[in-house]
Amino acid sequence: MSVFIPPLALIVERWLGYPEQLLKSIGHPVMWLGSLIDGLERRLNRPDRDARQRRDAGIIALAVLLAVAFILSFVVQQFVRGLPLGWVLEVLLAVPFLAQKELGRAVTAVAEALRTSLDAGREAVSHIVGRDPHQLDEAGVSRAAIETLAESTSDGVVAPWFWLLLLGLPGIVLYKAINTADSMVGHMDARYRDYGWASAKLDDLVNWIPARLTAVLITVACFFVPHASPSQAWAAVRRDAGKHASPNAGWPEAAMGGALGFALGGPRSYQGAVVDLPVMGQGKSALVGSDILRALQLYRATLNVLLALSIVLALMLSTL
Repeated sequence: MSVFIPPLALIVERWLGYPEQLLKSIGHPVMWLGSLIDGLERRLNRPDRDARQRRDAGIIALAVLLAVAFILSFVVQQFVRGLPLGWVLEVLLAVPFLAQKELGRAVTAVAEALRTSLDAGREAVSHIVGRDPHQLDEAGVSRAAIETLAESTSDGVVAPWFWLLLLGLPGIVLYKAINTADSMVGHMDARYRDYGWASAKLDDLVNWIPARLTAVLITVACFFVPHASPSQAWAAVRRDAGKHASPNAGWPEAAMGGALGFALGGPRSYQGAVVDLPVMGQGKSALVGSDILRALQLYRATLNVLLALSIVLALMLSTL
């Protein structure tokens, strides 16, 4: 049954998500990883160290994080596989590392908040983006939500699924550890530039295939969404994906922008500093709340395509 764990995890997580009561009582596995990352950073990333020492400390911290994540997940996987119906437990253990339901909920909240007021939309989008929300007009809030939806389809859904498929429970846990480390310390400011170097580089590596797969999945999903263009999606990927500063983020973002006729990207503000990013896709840039809903429709179709692919792969692997 192990080959059916990835599609079953997708189904269960999309249906149930991570229960609120569980979150309140024991927290979330990503929060546990974050606590370890934070503890290592406070101990190892000392201000009296030079750049080389900070980089070495970051490498050591990442190695410790990955060792802990691998050992615990491998031991747990071996234990549950020895139990009757252990595959059910393995599915449930994989579910928290996927983010289909929560991503859709968070982005939907932005669209709904914009119906109330721009301030409400800014508040809602502040929970899912790192840029300065108070600098955003309605178009900026809408673009931020759609860009996050596109990028997080890759690193919140497709990439965890990919590593679960490839390496089982240790794969998805290791991926999430790397991705969480990058989000916490993989920044270019003075504090993290050197310490977070290894986390940022490894995150780029483990997301390389999933980001490109996500662009393909979004393109295929266009065939099932009215007014979404697969040809324009792929044309935007070929034209724009490589322009992005990130080696991976441009792929899903360009695919979604091209599919829906949106011009995503462009200048944005982070902690008061304006960053001029290239445009992904082409067409409408003055986006509104209803455009977020269109992007969510394409997102749900992309999830359906991913699930179909996962089922087909499971059936093929089960015959080997």
